[in-house]
Amino acid sequence: MNTSLTDTLNGSDASPTAARTVLITGGTSGIGAATARLLLVRGHRVAVTGRDPGRLKAFLDEVGHADRVLGLVADASDWDATNTAVTSTVERFGSLDAAIANAGGASADHFRKGGADVIGGGDPRLWAPMVLANVLGPALLAKAALPHLERSRGRLVLIGSVAGTKNSPGNLYSAMKWAVVGFAENLRLHATTRGVGVTVVNPGMIDTAFWHGQAPPIAMSPDAVAETIAFTLDQPTGVDLNTVTIRPIGQPV
Repeated sequence: MNTSLTDTLNGSDASPTAARTVLITGGTSGIGAATARLLLVRGHRVAVTGRDPGRLKAFLDEVGHADRVLGLVADASDWDATNTAVTSTVERFGSLDAAIANAGGASADHFRKGGADVIGGGDPRLWAPMVLANVLGPALLAKAALPHLERSRGRLVLIGSVAGTKNSPGNLYSAMKWAVVGFAENLRLHATTRGVGVTVVNPGMIDTAFWHGQAPPIAMSPDAVAETIAFTLDQPTGVDLNTVTIRPIGQPV
């Protein structure tokens, strides 16, 4: 039986599952940070990447567990940085059991317009970093991590979105998450023949810094998504959990 992050912090024993090595891109805030904290309190080894050295250091100082955590300055949309992050994780901990493509986000014009008609009225100069992080980033992580995951019979988790399962007018972020959902199935067809599981987790509204101070009235804690990711990683050997959608109760779409 798994122990929640809240229960663990309140003094309950960690889950007795075997310790794994997990790499999380964009792991210093939001879903990535919540997942890293949860896995650490359950006894796993965790590597997290982030682009900001100061934020990365602050996160590492906060979580502790210095013997089981590794911080790596890396841009998820850069091949050399991503490949180095994977190899550094394996060098530090000896293997890689799971990789979580979490890095991403939306440009500021998406929030000014509520996500709608960004193509018609947004600022194209803001889009390139967003597209690269959300779409290229998971592909780069898959390329770098799959040889190691094949050896460990591990899992690759991609963070999609409910926005990647429903269309809204001119919403570029939604289109990118559709790409992630499609890539996850494309990748699964490749990875499953090599013994590697692939899961796309599609969260609904989450109360994180993603919203730039404009969080929706109905939103989950990122801890809820972290629990879902941990559940995915805890699936029995030979089980490939492919798509998980998680919404806060009350979110209609």
